Amino acid sequence: MQIPIEYYLILSAALFMTGIVGVLIRRNAIIVFMSIELMLNSANLTLITFSSYLGNSIGQIFVFFVMAVAAAEAAIGLAIIIALFRNKLTVNLDEINIFKW
Repeated sequence: MQIPIEYYLILSAALFMTGIVGVLIRRNAIIVFMSIELMLNSANLTLITFSSYLGNSIGQIFVFFVMAVAAAEAAIGLAIIIALFRNKLTVNLDEINIFKW
């Protein structure tokens, strides 16, 4: 018994919307980065779903590229957050203004 493709796409859309809400609503930098990771993983789920449905491996190859971008984003993002925390002693995005004199 196979799970229909619609279930995977609905799950992916729900994950993506959760990520969007996390980016727009939350002000904590770590949670914003986690929400971006959630959106990238939902895109991966969609790519894998269509790759499996269509019977080719192109989507699976793209998933490796998305995972590489997500890993680089996580490493650079965490380094930026740590640097900002050391200077400003907060990770709240509303309180961080590096362009202010």
